[in-house]
Amino acid sequence: MEIQTRVLFVCMGNICRSPTAEVVFRHQVTTSGLDHLIGIDSAGTHDYHPGKAPDIRSQNAAARRGYNMKDLRARQVQARDFQIFDYILAMDKHNLSLLRAQCPAQFTYKLGLLVRYSKRPFLTEEVPDPYFGGEQGFEVVLDMIEDAAAGLLEVIRERVSDPVWNS
Repeated sequence: MEIQTRVLFVCMGNICRSPTAEVVFRHQVTTSGLDHLIGIDSAGTHDYHPGKAPDIRSQNAAARRGYNMKDLRARQVQARDFQIFDYILAMDKHNLSLLRAQCPAQFTYKLGLLVRYSKRPFLTEEVPDPYFGGEQGFEVVLDMIEDAAAGLLEVIRERVSDPVWNS
């Protein structure tokens, strides 16, 4: 079988939140045995860090939980992303607004906030940007992303197993 669902995680610079979401979701997808059906990537709304590895603090926080981000590289959202990805999930409302501004009208249904898939109640519907904060911020980001990614995987798993969708 080939990739049936493609997910793009988006934050501002693609060095903290969205690569964290990419690596966490990839781990969950692989663990569930669906990596041959679900494609995963991340990008930023801004061209701040093209080709750069994720922020070392993100890498360290992820590594403490068993995730390896070393091979990821930042990139900016491209026009073709709106066509090829089925889910384009922003970390916050500001980046969602930026995506909406550049997304062709026929693809706006693909846009949303990652936290909407959370199972646990969080104090916010946005994954906060930890860039200017301390180490604890990166842990909060991981907590939120792990939970929301699990909820997203549940939604996609139901869709992938739906015989109507697979025909």
